[in-house]
Amino acid sequence: MTSIQRHALAGSAAVISMMIAACGTPGAPQPPSLNLPDQVADLAVVRMGSRVSLTWTMPKRNTDRLPLKSDIEVRICRREGDGACEPVGGKLMLPPGKDGSFEEALPAQLTSGVPRPLRYFVELKNRKGRSAGLSNEGLVLAGEAPAPVEGLRAEVRKDGVVLSWNPWGDFGAVRLQRRLLTPPAPQPHQQLFAPPPEAAEVNLLVDSSPQVARAIDRDVRLGQTYEYRAQHVSRVAFEGKTLELAGEFSPALRVDAADLFPPAVPTGLAAIATAAGPGIETAIDLSWQPVTDPDLAGYVVYRYEAGVEWRRVSPSQPVAGPAFHDNHVEPGHTYRYAVSAVSLAGHESPRSAEAEETVPDH
Repeated sequence: MTSIQRHALAGSAAVISMMIAACGTPGAPQPPSLNLPDQVADLAVVRMGSRVSLTWTMPKRNTDRLPLKSDIEVRICRREGDGACEPVGGKLMLPPGKDGSFEEALPAQLTSGVPRPLRYFVELKNRKGRSAGLSNEGLVLAGEAPAPVEGLRAEVRKDGVVLSWNPWGDFGAVRLQRRLLTPPAPQPHQQLFAPPPEAAEVNLLVDSSPQVARAIDRDVRLGQTYEYRAQHVSRVAFEGKTLELAGEFSPALRVDAADLFPPAVPTGLAAIATAAGPGIETAIDLSWQPVTDPDLAGYVVYRYEAGVEWRRVSPSQPVAGPAFHDNHVEPGHTYRYAVSAVSLAGHESPRSAEAEETVPDH
């Protein structure tokens, strides 16, 4: 055996010896899990009048990414200005992964004075009272809230619902909350041009002043029933954000947006006569500008001639498009025409301006 071979054999034996020794040596001990619930990261806070509502999502895992299996202790605190975060509401016990909520009535000292920041936090603790820290900040305004809206009233018009209320203060905004009360109509088959379904709830924020205490909601659909509530809102700039201080909502106002309105009157009526000829019948062709009302069902055509009263010459069903072919005419006779528009609810507009035409003699 050469010296090179002896060195190689000795090296192999040393490696094998190290591997055997390593197999018998336990790894470094891992610290036990503290079982700290993950921090809440989606806390949302809303103030309305004297009440503050908090919502958040409970975590499903702890900080070691292990599933949480039992209810979690929840503590809530609020901080005014640079003061301490004072506990409110006592202790809550909530299961992992569920939606959390809390509501409190503010004490008198926080519902008076000028607007100022009020911060809320949620803290989750394990059985030993330890936590991974406070949640994200939920920021609202302390201070005197605006007075409730009074005198909310509504007028249904063809172009929407006009809402008005008693003027308040020198400036500010009003939030109008609209809820759809009519259940959605069943759709027996697919409609190619059917409008999208209405939202169940819509919020509209409008400027308000002693001179302008009204707004129009143009997005309603005639034939539906709605409920409106209103609240005054003061907007305050703070740390580059615009925060709202909102008053209580007014009592609900029910509005039946009944479809009692006819479509617009057709315009641009024109009449052109053709005399009979090879392959051509005696007729008068009418055309007009289309009416764009969304609830339009069609049109009705009326005709007058000497010695005969005005009468309907279109079929019993409304004419679908802005044109009509009248072939029940006589050469040498003069006719006058007018057109009206009809809604899906059967309401008919006034008649259009008349158009007159004489059929040529043969």
